[in-house]
Amino acid sequence: MFCGFLVVSGIFAQAQQKDSSDFLFGVIQNGDTLIHKNIKEVVVIPRQRSKSMQRKYNRYVQKVKKVYPLAVEARELLKKYEPQYYAMEDQRDRRKLMKSLEKELLARHKEELKKWSISDGRILLKLINRETERTPYSIIKDFRGDVSAVFWQGIARIFKNDLKDDYEPEGEDLWLEEIVTLIELGYL
Repeated sequence: MFCGFLVVSGIFAQAQQKDSSDFLFGVIQNGDTLIHKNIKEVVVIPRQRSKSMQRKYNRYVQKVKKVYPLAVEARELLKKYEPQYYAMEDQRDRRKLMKSLEKELLARHKEELKKWSISDGRILLKLINRETERTPYSIIKDFRGDVSAVFWQGIARIFKNDLKDDYEPEGEDLWLEEIVTLIELGYL
């Protein structure tokens, strides 16, 4: 029995050793030592909504979950192809790169995009702005030119969208920011 006690005591003694790798440093203030430790971010989101607002919010969540992967893909493609695009000196090679990328994206997403509503497109434009930190208008202008950017802005305006709209996480895009944060944290 005593031998069993020593084994169990040894296991508990080993388990009680603290991992100090996540402690950053200590500061002495007024004779007290304050230890700083990294902790996970806690997101607090108010939940007081009427039933009709909650239904609207739930529909909006579904739309954002449908559209968000394409915005992330746009960010990744921009990271990948922007340096390659600007490394090319010949304008013809740049156009070829953009045409091939456009064909690839249309082949991959054309059927899915046909089923989208105008509001899905509006959400995608906002999310692309959020993910790339650039408006869709500026992206089109940089890669396809002024004429193409003006053309697509005109098409967007017909459908009551604006490619030049900025993403405002503290303003009109508060719900969108909240939902994307919850998706990124794994809650949705």
